[in-house]
Amino acid sequence: METGAITQYVDVAQLVLYAFWAFFAGLIYYLLRENHREGYPMDPGRENGPKVEGWPAVPEPKVYKLADGREMLSPDPNRADGDYSAQARHGWNGSPLEPVGNPLLAGVGAGAWANRADIPDHMFDGTVKIVPLRVAHEHGVAAQDTDPRGLPVLGADGERAGTVSDMWIDQAEILFRYIEVSLTGGGQVLLPMNFAYVSRDAVRVKAILASQFAQVPALRNPEQVTLLEEEKIMAYYGAGSLYATPERQEPLL
Repeated sequence: METGAITQYVDVAQLVLYAFWAFFAGLIYYLLRENHREGYPMDPGRENGPKVEGWPAVPEPKVYKLADGREMLSPDPNRADGDYSAQARHGWNGSPLEPVGNPLLAGVGAGAWANRADIPDHMFDGTVKIVPLRVAHEHGVAAQDTDPRGLPVLGADGERAGTVSDMWIDQAEILFRYIEVSLTGGGQVLLPMNFAYVSRDAVRVKAILASQFAQVPALRNPEQVTLLEEEKIMAYYGAGSLYATPERQEPLL
């Protein structure tokens, strides 16, 4: 027999190959199972619809210890998904959901949001990550850039929604995340930077109309924004990109 042969029909290389196949099949199964820790079981989006687990079944909850001492389960048997106000257009699984009520606050489609922790994001040293410049005194707007503070904020209809009162900076990434807007009718709301077009004379927003700024989800603390509040704020402007006007829901051609 050749070197490495166990019998005339089996050798070490063959056994190693079989072992690799078994390991690889187990790895695929493990990864598929772990992939079901988030988002499962799936909600069909209709009342009394079936809960879809897929294959393999949802694994047993695992405890994760976070840096701040909190513990979380994944999957969480008491998971509360983001609230939404919508109804299925048809009776089958996967049917599109259409908003009920104010589509910008319905929590579906472009305005969907996840039920994240209702606490601010933190840096490694424990300080709050995203704060206004009035708190982060060591930061400011670069001299070569336009400082939008004091500029008018215009909605997609060209009307004035308010005035920029401050900028909110991500102290970990050293970039601006939000523009704080003092509304014409009173109150302050946040405008995500990726929905803002800053020019020398104004800040323009294409996602929503000027009148719709009044319903942007408000902050609990005027100098902090929680992960959940960020979700809802981004979802509001995202929904506006589709639902701000009836025309946006129509086909282009």
